[in-house]
Amino acid sequence: MEITCDPRTLNKLYLADTHSGGDMGVKNSQSWWASPSKIASHFGTSGVAVAAATGITHPLDVLKVRLQMQLVGQRGPLTGMGQTFVQVVKKEGPRALYLGLTPALTRSVVYGGLRLGLYEPSKNLCELAFESTNIFMKISSGVVSGAFATLLTNPMEVVKVRLQMNPSVHIGAIGELQKIAAKEGITALWKGVGPAMARAGALTASQMATYDEFKQVV
Repeated sequence: MEITCDPRTLNKLYLADTHSGGDMGVKNSQSWWASPSKIASHFGTSGVAVAAATGITHPLDVLKVRLQMQLVGQRGPLTGMGQTFVQVVKKEGPRALYLGLTPALTRSVVYGGLRLGLYEPSKNLCELAFESTNIFMKISSGVVSGAFATLLTNPMEVVKVRLQMNPSVHIGAIGELQKIAAKEGITALWKGVGPAMARAGALTASQMATYDEFKQVV
C-alpha cells in the first residue's frame, strides 16, 4: 500500500523540526536575528552584573594600579600588596581605595553590556555567514565583541587610572576627561587601546566560548 502526504503537511513538519533544533538540514533564515528587547535585556543585565562586581572589587583595582606604577623610572625594592594597602589607608584614608569609582562603574556598564551583550548576536551572524557554530566561531565572536567594547570604553579606563594615581585631584571624572583632552589631545584618551583590545578579546573569547561550549555539552 502506498502512503502519500500533502506537501504542505511535509513543509509544516520540516519547519517544526527546524525550530526544535532538529538536524533535517537548512536552518531557519531568521534564527540569527535578535529582537531589540532581547538585545536590551542582554545589555542591561550584563552591564549591571559587571558593574556590581566592579563596585565590590574596586579596591583591588586601585592596589593593582598603584603596584604597577610604583618606582616609575627608578630602581629600588618593590612593596607587596599588603604593604601597599596599609600605606594607602594610613596616608590617604579608606576612601582612597575607591578613587576613580565613577568612571569605573560607567565603563563597567557600557563595557560589560557590549562585551557580553554582543556575543550572542555576533555568534548568530557567524552562523548565518558560515553555517556553523563550532568553537572557532564562538571564539571569533568573543574576540570581536570584547575588542569592540574596549575600543569604545578606553577613555573611561584612562580617566579611571589617572584618578586612581592622583588622590589630590578633586575635579571629578568629567573634569579629568576635559583636562586630558585639552592638555594632551583627544587621542590621549585612547592610550594603550591596542593591548587593552587584545586582552579584552582574548578574555571574552576564553570566557564566553568555553562557557557556551560546556553548556552545550551538558
